[in-house]
Amino acid sequence: HNPHKILSPYVSEGDVAIDIGCGMGPFTAELARLVGSDGRVIAVDLQEKMLQRVQTRVAKAGIADRVELHRCQPDSLGLTVEAGFVLAFWMAHEVPDTGSFFKQIADLLNEGGRFLLVEPRGHVGQEDFANEVGAAQTVGLLLQKSPKIAVSRSGLFLKKQEVRSNQ
Repeated sequence: HNPHKILSPYVSEGDVAIDIGCGMGPFTAELARLVGSDGRVIAVDLQEKMLQRVQTRVAKAGIADRVELHRCQPDSLGLTVEAGFVLAFWMAHEVPDTGSFFKQIADLLNEGGRFLLVEPRGHVGQEDFANEVGAAQTVGLLLQKSPKIAVSRSGLFLKKQEVRSNQ
């Protein structure tokens, strides 16, 4: 996969972006380049070993100052930051409770924030992906489109804007 090609339409300089299930950090590093020196990326993973590899990767690339590492729990992201973009690449199918997972993502996104969900075709069938999309929409994430990503099923979601009354 080409992280720049996948992410560049959705991330701008100065953004706060979250890479959930970052693994060894190929998408984290590209997010850090895209957000620039005024932006911030939070790399989230269950495994400390993966976060250490991300740290090494971004340090070698000279972009470690804009990357924060965060170890999550299996049932909780444990984040309270507000972000304009969240990525979950090839990992949501491993989450024990997708409804809770997508609710946590919706809570992290600012109004108008975007969430890119990408799942591997080999592990996630069309019906299972449709169930994930439904779970995301239930918590207020609106499916905007399904970007073409090699050997993947994907959905780009927008956080619904809150309806406020003038009382």
